[in-house]
Amino acid sequence: MRAMVLKEQRTELVLENVPKPVCGDDELLIKIHACGVCRTDLHVKEGDLTHPHLPLILGHEIVGVVETMGKNVKGFRKGERVGVPWLGMSCGHCSYCAQDRENLCDNAKYTGYHINGGFAEYTVCQFEFAIPLPEGISDQHIAPLLCAGLIGYRAYRKAAPQKTLGLYGFGAAAHILTQVAIHEGKEVYAFTKENDIEGQKFAKKLGAIWAGDSTDLPPVLLDAAIIFAPVGTLVPLALKSLKKGGRCVCGGIHMSDIPSFPYKDLWGEKSLESVANLTRKDAEEFFNLISHFPIQTEVSVYPLEKANMALRDLKEGKFHGAAVLITKSM
Repeated sequence: MRAMVLKEQRTELVLENVPKPVCGDDELLIKIHACGVCRTDLHVKEGDLTHPHLPLILGHEIVGVVETMGKNVKGFRKGERVGVPWLGMSCGHCSYCAQDRENLCDNAKYTGYHINGGFAEYTVCQFEFAIPLPEGISDQHIAPLLCAGLIGYRAYRKAAPQKTLGLYGFGAAAHILTQVAIHEGKEVYAFTKENDIEGQKFAKKLGAIWAGDSTDLPPVLLDAAIIFAPVGTLVPLALKSLKKGGRCVCGGIHMSDIPSFPYKDLWGEKSLESVANLTRKDAEEFFNLISHFPIQTEVSVYPLEKANMALRDLKEGKFHGAAVLITKSM
């Protein structure tokens, strides 16, 4: 099969013909139709996330169909469309797993980091961590929901905005989450990189009532803010934008160092926390939620062999929404 392979961090992916994987007793073999390109993939490639299992096939927003199943697989059928997210497996018996916090499992393995992912024509996954996907959304448009959507949803639930929500870094996750928040009656304030006029227009098109530079203060104080951009300097700025009792949630897996800030900007029972990974319960809740309204994803589509271009365009902010790789066979 064709696959884009990361041989060493801080190098380009290489298009190779590699053996088609064979599913184990508890696995699904999935023919991949589409795979989203996530900023986490960029962090793995560029060495921000250390110790990946090399050589490695990146990609953890995988959409495909079941081709074969291991003998222990239950609940799936051949030809069924499924998604494969970042969480590839957890141990199932540690204190975190026992408390429905499998996202914090110390022995978890992640797709496109420890386990080969979706920048390829086929992949395998543990059947218990595959996600049945709803009908009505195309492969390329549902792919970003498997990380940008799920991580965004987890961050949103942690932020728990009463009314006003600020989103810093208006990319794949924020453009999905804006629609969720508006569906639930929230007011969205979008913060983009400096002078990103097109990005601000995009946010307003999706329903944000205000959009400005990330260094701007919003016209009202916010109940909550979620930071998706991997920029630590945004944390003090977001804290300044919050009401007393407001929550600031860092939604990325990696962020540059957070500079010092005066305690008065945190005082007033404001809180600052991070989001780590996702759980299968997050997926169940999120896909149930979006079944009640017509969520739209903005995608830029690239063929599999253009994965390096997609990653560069993501880094340089050359598109709004999300990037998605598709296999030529589509």
